[in-house]
Amino acid sequence: MKISRIFNQLMASILVNSIYAMVNYPVVMINTLLAPLSILAVVTFASHGSLLPIGALGALIMNMVQSGISIQGDLSHLKNDMKLQDMVVSSPTSAGIYIFGMAISEIVYSIPTLTLLLILNFLFVKASLFAWFLIFIDMATIFTFSIALGFLLSTFSSDIVQSWAFAGILSPLLSTIPPVYYPITFIPLPYRYISYLSPTTYAAEIAQSLAGYVPVNIYEFIMLWIVLIGITVLIFFLALKKSRWREV
Repeated sequence: MKISRIFNQLMASILVNSIYAMVNYPVVMINTLLAPLSILAVVTFASHGSLLPIGALGALIMNMVQSGISIQGDLSHLKNDMKLQDMVVSSPTSAGIYIFGMAISEIVYSIPTLTLLLILNFLFVKASLFAWFLIFIDMATIFTFSIALGFLLSTFSSDIVQSWAFAGILSPLLSTIPPVYYPITFIPLPYRYISYLSPTTYAAEIAQSLAGYVPVNIYEFIMLWIVLIGITVLIFFLALKKSRWREV
């Protein structure tokens, strides 16, 4: 019975947050597709095609980040406009199940974009099956970080317009300015350390090293994973423990 109830709660999040928009307003999905592909096109043309494989990985990372961060706008709309979160808070649904359900809904919402990006990656990124498995874990980790950050910010947002502002600030800081679409070695060494302030730098360097585009020794590789997972766990802990869940 408990499993059935959790499943129903997850399906409710998917239906309300993604299926409804995809069926009634399909034009909104164009935004999720244009952002990563437009930057990929610019990087590819500017590099005469040499950065296409790395750019394809970067587009995948950007999509994961955008999908995660966009949860704050959706949650703000459900909380402030539809008052849905009031009902969720008064129900047996925990914050963890709520986040998980909304996270799945963001993935469902991004399926068309993800499908195209995965095709591009499989065509142009040459990596072993084991490397692709680790890249998948890498993408899942940065998505988890973005979901947790988006949820945390949404609980402090009083209006969806404020959530849009947060998204507008975080998107370039996490997926455009850091070396996501290009190798970190392109950044001059004195300034390279600044890029490590963004967790997407670690995710991008992991993916690029697994695909053989950036040389990383085993110790550096392990350290990249430790930092990325550490940041993700920290933000997720704050999202669960410090968010204003029962006081909204």
